[in-house]
Amino acid sequence: MPINVTMPRLSDTMEQGTVVKWHVKVGDKVASGQVIADIETDKATMEQAVFDEGIIAKLVCPEGKQVKVGEVIAVLAEDGESVSDAASSSAAAPAPRGAASVSAPAPVGSSASGIAPAAERTIVADVHATDISDERTRVSPLARRMASEMGVELSQIKGSGPGGRVVKRDVLLAAENRSAAVPATRTAQGSAQELVAAMPSMASAASPSVGALVHGAQSIEVPVSNMRGIIAKRLVESKQQIPHYQVTMKFSMDAVLALRGSLNEQLASMEVKLSVNDFIVRACALAMAKNPFFNASWAGDRILLHQQVNVGVAIALPEEKGGGLVVGVVKDANLKSLRQISGEIRSLGEKARTKGLSMDEMSGATFTISNLGMFGVDNFTAIINPPNSAILACGAALEQPVVRNHQLVVGWEMAATLSLDHRVIDGAMASKYLQSLKQFVEGPTMLLV
Repeated sequence: MPINVTMPRLSDTMEQGTVVKWHVKVGDKVASGQVIADIETDKATMEQAVFDEGIIAKLVCPEGKQVKVGEVIAVLAEDGESVSDAASSSAAAPAPRGAASVSAPAPVGSSASGIAPAAERTIVADVHATDISDERTRVSPLARRMASEMGVELSQIKGSGPGGRVVKRDVLLAAENRSAAVPATRTAQGSAQELVAAMPSMASAASPSVGALVHGAQSIEVPVSNMRGIIAKRLVESKQQIPHYQVTMKFSMDAVLALRGSLNEQLASMEVKLSVNDFIVRACALAMAKNPFFNASWAGDRILLHQQVNVGVAIALPEEKGGGLVVGVVKDANLKSLRQISGEIRSLGEKARTKGLSMDEMSGATFTISNLGMFGVDNFTAIINPPNSAILACGAALEQPVVRNHQLVVGWEMAATLSLDHRVIDGAMASKYLQSLKQFVEGPTMLLV
């Protein structure tokens, strides 16, 4: 009997995933626990393992295709079963509308044996995950969403995609033709009032969600990955729902750079190399412990003061991994040494750019740091990462003329900007936190004890 491998639910918010890369091909024998693919979720690119032994009979989902959680992505043939028979008789087709799943969704991190009973060989993560109507086979999910937002009638669009499928460019063209037709019709009728009345609908058709409509310009379509789509959604929600404001302070970096150089010399034989960011993470964590509302979240009718200081570090992913941004979390950062923090950040960065971080490694942050100093950025502001109440944007440490002890000298300075949730943190609290942070950064020996 063939074994269907379905798109797993790898995060609590995941609704669909993309097979970035297959590590197997048809005919390969696989063992339980073997990684067969890299799956891009809404938060990261993660490895997908199989939980049965068998032979790859069919790779249903091609690389780069986005499918819903629960849809079949591969088929295994059991030992002694013909690969061709398994491929042809597999239940790879979508289940009928309303069909119940054969097993309950497995929580992230569950064991192989907990995913499905032995008699139920298809792993299904959602009751409606395979619910795909005939209409959806003619319209891409992106085109459907855009048509809904722009008020374009799908039945009036002739698809230019494979098999007559309606795709993004078809919706954009229909919206453009409609907006162009409105003033032409109104002018023919000679009614200036009707033209004015039509302007709101025209503005809606040319809303920011369809910013690709640039007349006279040629464009190349770049598909939006799961991660990029979720980043866009979350950041818009953050800016719309959280009352942001920013506070900036400059820090003398002379002492940090001198201490870092000295420690790295002594630790070179142990292959330990501390970065400026390691000092900042440690300093932020200690300042959070002194200013508890920077370790807090807004909860509607109350504020939650967290008891664990967990610092999130923004990690940019390479373009070959789909780009985007993830946040690796250093838990109990106020209780860890510079060396421990440095090791964890390096490990999180390497894993994020190769295998992908686990949900545990990306969850639980109570404060976030985004550092673009290594890219030569002087100063910038960042958007709060909910449910945090603050994020620190760090620029580069720059050598420049500064005043020290009433004397003009050359020194190193860094500008850092806090973006804050005004519901939790007001200006006076922000200034106290930055003063605490300044003490730790400009007196870095305190970070060693």
